[in-house]
Formats: sequence, structure tokens, C-alpha cells
Amino acid sequence: MIEILLIEDDFDLAELLKYALAKSEIDVTIATNPLEGLKILNEKNTFDALVLDLGLPDMDGLEVCKKVRYGYPALPIVISSARTETLDKIKGFELGADDYMAKPYDPIELVFRIRSILRRGIQITSDSKTFCVDKQRRIVIKNKEEISLTKAEFDIFIYFYEKEGVVIPREDILINLGQSKFQSGLKSIDVAIGRLRQKIGDDSKNPRYIHPVRGIGYKFINA
Repeated sequence: MIEILLIEDDFDLAELLKYALAKSEIDVTIATNPLEGLKILNEKNTFDALVLDLGLPDMDGLEVCKKVRYGYPALPIVISSARTETLDKIKGFELGADDYMAKPYDPIELVFRIRSILRRGIQITSDSKTFCVDKQRRIVIKNKEEISLTKAEFDIFIYFYEKEGVVIPREDILINLGQSKFQSGLKSIDVAIGRLRQKIGDDSKNPRYIHPVRGIGYKFINA
């Protein structure tokens, strides 16, 4: 079931969208003002997408878009607005919106837009998998929670992620990621992986995700 947050001050429209999207197995949580919406998002950061009106009370929708993109960079944002000016659309995309739908529209189009964004943005994993990634935004997500990684840490993680289950020699990491990132060689790889382990919640003494292979390198398991 896809879960979305809908920030829309037109309650009748919001209820109509909620009813229509439920038929496509999309669960909708409604907030009729931006402050309520931001509060809900902070309390329940498990939504798959945000559908956002621009003409909102207390705070303009573009400002909400900016705040959400800053605080939740992995969350897809679809702007749903009666504003049709090109400048509003451009500003929305500049602030991080993934799509812009001009009202009125058929709710089934919103369904397809949401599903399309989710397909292309985040690599889908089965329910048994712990991690997924948004390669475009260089984001790692663990159980729907974003993990903040440095550029080097992300490069290591995505290399492991794409070679899940394969034993990777330390030398291969140096070659494929660029030795310039690890000036002191193989030892720096171990140090960087140690920091990565801490950030993804992996116990180095009893690893679940990044397993050392004695004398060779590492093996990643997306358990």
C-alpha cells in the first residue's frame, strides 16, 4: 500500500481525492493547512509521497515545498495547484518538486504520476530488504528513514549495494571508486567502511550488512 500526505485546504476536493486514490491502493492522510501538514510529516515520516496545493492559508505552498525538500530530500513532491503561471511551475521545480499538476485533473492521472515517480526515483526492494537507494539524489534509505552519508561513504555503499552477495576485494574498491579518495590505500578503505557501518547501524563485532571476508575484503547483504 502506497501512503501519501495530501496538503489541500479544499476539504471536499481532498476527500474526493482520498476516495478515488483508495481504489488504486493509495492511502491518503489529509492536512487542510500547511502547519498541520508539516506537523504530521514530522510525527510520521513514513509517507511515500507528498501531494501539495500551493494556495494555502498561513504559508504559501512554495514555501512548504522548500521546507519539505530541505527536511526530507528523499520524499517525492507532486504539486497540485490551480496556479497555471509558468513562473509558479518553474519555481516549484526549482524548490524541489518532482511533478506539477494543474487543476482540474482526473484523479486517475494523479495515481499514474505518483506511481511513475516512485518507479523511477527509488529502486524498489522487496519487503524483506532493509535498504533502498535514490541514485539521482544520492540518498540511502533504511526502513523508510534517510541516512546521511558523505560523498565517499555513499560511493562505497552504492558499490556494495549493486554487488550484493559478492565478495569484493579491497583493491577493487580502490580501483572502482578512485584511489584519490583514499590516499593512504587499503587501510583507509577499512576506516571509511567502519564509519559507514556506524551510520547504517551495523555492529562491526557482529555485522549484519557489511561482512568482512578475511584476507580479501567485504560482502554486503541487504538483509
